[in-house]
Amino acid sequence: MTFISLDLGGTKLAGALWNDSGEIIHREIDYLNGKGGDDVGELITAQLSCIMEKADSIPKAIGVSVPGIAYSDDGSVWAPNIPGWERYPLKSEIATLCDNDSTIVSVESDRTCYILGETWHGAAAGASDAIYLAVGTGIGAGIIADGRILHGASDIAGSVGWMALNRPFLDRYKACGCFETYASGDGIAKTAHLLLEENGRKTSLLDEFSPDELTAHEVFEAFDRNDWLAVKTLDICIEFWGMATANLISIFNPEVIVFGGGVFGPAVRFLDRIASQAAQWAQPISMTQVRLAASALGDDSGLIGAGRLAFESAGIVLPE
Repeated sequence: MTFISLDLGGTKLAGALWNDSGEIIHREIDYLNGKGGDDVGELITAQLSCIMEKADSIPKAIGVSVPGIAYSDDGSVWAPNIPGWERYPLKSEIATLCDNDSTIVSVESDRTCYILGETWHGAAAGASDAIYLAVGTGIGAGIIADGRILHGASDIAGSVGWMALNRPFLDRYKACGCFETYASGDGIAKTAHLLLEENGRKTSLLDEFSPDELTAHEVFEAFDRNDWLAVKTLDICIEFWGMATANLISIFNPEVIVFGGGVFGPAVRFLDRIASQAAQWAQPISMTQVRLAASALGDDSGLIGAGRLAFESAGIVLPE
């Protein structure tokens, strides 16, 4: 008996074939190279066909992680970073490719798969109340409460980039929310740009880059040089990450919050400072019970979480 997991991101597609012992026995990776719409669908079905050829049996189940919203009513997907994926019929396309009634196809958001992976084989292993805070280009959270994934009424639960963490409301929050505006990967660069406009001081960041060319990567590098703009920018981000963490702790009383995504990475060094910030705001008993941890699975969180999704959708008891 075999299982397949697929992890679709904004730039690449990873796939894995699993045996019934919960071990990956084959991997594939393809790059989107700017593709959108049906071209991405064709890439997925091509990779899936390749993986199925490696299997010694018809897959029992296929789990898919997608970078956006997976609608539970029909398995369609909204993926903001993939052109033409406003309500893409991904589940039905995969089911058509399988052409049998025995393969179960399940599609979930990437943030859901991240926390499924980390609570199976990662930094939150065994936890029944855990959160994965994904900070990359945007910000989202996968949430398990009382052992169950939270989806919300319209499968949008976990859109924590929209947390209101500052006042008054500003027009720039309309595009992606307050929290994401300041402390996502894109937000780090925007925050640095705003501070530069307000202060007008010299910064080593402008020795090689114009203000419009700044990215989070350059800000982290300049932080290591003790550049004032990078230090101030990341001080602000740490404050926002701490406030958001406090809110998640107070609302959900989790055992573990796992920090991942491209920003954590380099921001893992700030976990102690984020915990100190959170402790000022969070419900105090919940704060003493929670553990903050960096992702143990890194880029594999989504792929492993989609694997767990495949096993669980087939009613298989997972090996620990």
